Amino acid sequence: MAITVGAVDFLTDILGEPYQSIDLPLAADDEGDVVATLVRRRSADPGAAAGGSRRAVLYVHGFVDYFFQTHLADFYTERGYDFYALDLRKYGRSLRPHHSPNYIHDLDAYDEELDEVVRIIREVDGHDTLLLNGHSTGGLISALYADRRAGQGTIDALFLNSPFLSLPAPLLIRTLGAPVVDLLGRLAATRKLPTPPNPHYVHSLHRDFRGSWEFDLTLKPAKGFPLYAGWLAAIQRGHRRVRRGLGIDCPVLVMASTASTATTEWDDALLRTDGVLRADDIARLAPRLGPRVTTVRIRDGVHDLVLSLPEVRERIFAELDLWLRAYLPERAG
Repeated sequence: MAITVGAVDFLTDILGEPYQSIDLPLAADDEGDVVATLVRRRSADPGAAAGGSRRAVLYVHGFVDYFFQTHLADFYTERGYDFYALDLRKYGRSLRPHHSPNYIHDLDAYDEELDEVVRIIREVDGHDTLLLNGHSTGGLISALYADRRAGQGTIDALFLNSPFLSLPAPLLIRTLGAPVVDLLGRLAATRKLPTPPNPHYVHSLHRDFRGSWEFDLTLKPAKGFPLYAGWLAAIQRGHRRVRRGLGIDCPVLVMASTASTATTEWDDALLRTDGVLRADDIARLAPRLGPRVTTVRIRDGVHDLVLSLPEVRERIFAELDLWLRAYLPERAG
């Protein structure tokens, strides 16, 4: 279903000024009304034209997540980018009481909100350069979207922060279990899978536990949300597409930690490693995204790299800044 948002009237976001947001109505599904939420912050570049920069970045969050990383927006706006973040349907600001949290039956369905957001950024707000920045599951979604829109000039560059390119499970389990998940995804898509809660990643981040960040624990709960068979089947189909190889035609930067930690108990290593995905798998699969892929490994980086310790974040942003200057230089005039 095509979405038409004529006058785009942003309201003050839950983060307060200078953040604004707007709900984007989407096609209803079996659970009823569905929306996505677009968050916007204008560039801090004093040299930007009236009404905002000509360059923009769109951030797409991960699973059991939403946009709250305001220091990431600081990084981009200080470099002359207007910043946008999309809370996907049934996530974060877009989650409604009648929704199965974070559920989707097909990753291609996100094209509806992504296409509309790109239209707003380019046609309504007048940007001519767009960087897509995806984290974890949002990284997988962003990569598949950039592949489907290759050759259309939709995306100028793609930055993937610990993208979810493979399940963090042994190859034998991934291979033998895939047909079962696919069958369940067709016959009982909203069946909840028996996965024990593991709160330690969120505990490593939130200041109420062992971390230093403040975010809404109802939108990003420590024990997560249920895993649905249909969601996992959709993820597995996306992973198979990555393994076969994508044809993303814009420059791609993939960042991942140098190490991962898999544990069901608290481990201080979670403060300096990826506690969600296998970082080595990310690096191994990155070249399959397209012909112009740069891979950077970050020592002591956590899963959401921009939530790493301060000295690690400095290295991350230095690497990102270097790559942006190389592939998205400012245009004269």
